Amino acid sequence: MSDVIKLKKGLSIRLAGKAETVFAQVALPELYAIQPTDFHNLVPKMVAKVGDKVQAGSVLFFDKKQPEVKFVSPVSGELVAVNRGERRVILEVVVKADGQNSAVDFGKADINSLSRQQVIEKMLEAGAWPYFKQRPYNVVADPKAEPKAIFVSTFDSAPLAPDYDFVIKGNEDAFQKGLDVLGKIAPVFVGVHNNGAAQVFSGAKGVTVTAFEGPHPAGCVGVQINHVNPINAGEKVFTIGVQEVVAVGKLFTTGVHDFSRVAVVAGSEVKNKAYFRTVVGAQLSTVVNGNLLSDNVRVISGNVLTGAESKAEGYLGFYDAQVTVIPEGNHYEMFGWALPGFNKFSAGRTFFSWLTGSKEYKLDTNTHGEHRAFVVSNELDKVFPMDIYPEYLFKAIMAQDIDKMDQLGIYEVVEEDIALCEFVCTSKLPLQKVLRNGLDLMVKEVG
Repeated sequence: MSDVIKLKKGLSIRLAGKAETVFAQVALPELYAIQPTDFHNLVPKMVAKVGDKVQAGSVLFFDKKQPEVKFVSPVSGELVAVNRGERRVILEVVVKADGQNSAVDFGKADINSLSRQQVIEKMLEAGAWPYFKQRPYNVVADPKAEPKAIFVSTFDSAPLAPDYDFVIKGNEDAFQKGLDVLGKIAPVFVGVHNNGAAQVFSGAKGVTVTAFEGPHPAGCVGVQINHVNPINAGEKVFTIGVQEVVAVGKLFTTGVHDFSRVAVVAGSEVKNKAYFRTVVGAQLSTVVNGNLLSDNVRVISGNVLTGAESKAEGYLGFYDAQVTVIPEGNHYEMFGWALPGFNKFSAGRTFFSWLTGSKEYKLDTNTHGEHRAFVVSNELDKVFPMDIYPEYLFKAIMAQDIDKMDQLGIYEVVEEDIALCEFVCTSKLPLQKVLRNGLDLMVKEVG
């Protein structure tokens, strides 16, 4: 068996509304969207125009900074809208599916006969390259970079996250083939859960497998990188998700870029909590409409810690395999802080709910307070299992002290790694936004 790393720091948030490992019969929607906002520091340049007919795999737009990085349609049909925001920033490129499922044929390839550069070129051509995120900065990977490693986390420890042991069933061969493809680019490291991970994960061939156990964020790939092969100055590491590895494997074995995915809809406000088969960028209407217990809810593409607020007319994020619905926190409770709080989840022992053991909680979006002075209290360090001092790092970011940010480890972290810090922060600071501001500053000043 692989090495086992046991994490003690962290926090598992026991949210009510976990889905059973069963599939719901959900109709595919008509509309699909690729959202440039899913990709940090992307400057999109449209190739297709409204009214154009497209196939799955047809180029919609590319990155002005990296023209070789293409973003393609997930379905066949017609490009019906390019929705823009302030200063004409492109927010959504919307395709209406025709139900024909026609796709561009990029040609089958024998991975053993391809060079590293040929593998990269094929992924770029098929629009599969954006599956790679690059650290530092958590941006779409640079095709010209030479990463020291590629990391794949095969489990998600976030609240109500999908079970990838269940999701991967039926695609074991494609997953291994995908790992073989990745191995042509850089050494591959796979993180598995030390609690009976599927054989396709724990027994993956041609890679380095490491098992992790402990509370969230044990499943975050950044935490795994930090414990297995930390990023040093000047180094780059690529990361990619489980289902994206499967898509890469299918691309090389079938010649077709398969955008099908398995996602889960969960949360205390969902009637039918289950897994469903969908496509990247699918509109959420078919899994949300008629499936909610009330109208006063927050629909999230992703998990409650790092996901993006959406709605029924919104779209599944490019990297998301989860839709979460929880109550809105637009209510107030008189003297709530003074009550025993048996039904309130607490990271510490602020309320008596710690006596209830493994009880699940129906939490809403209320922050239970407003912004306050940011003081060093060691509360963030208790849930942050990396060799970094989070409070001092955030203070350096706020002061825009680039040298201190570098010394304190900003290159090793992205938003998901510090999401728990934001959750437990009594100062109610948007720490993920603070970190993103720091990362963007480093991109601008250091590159």
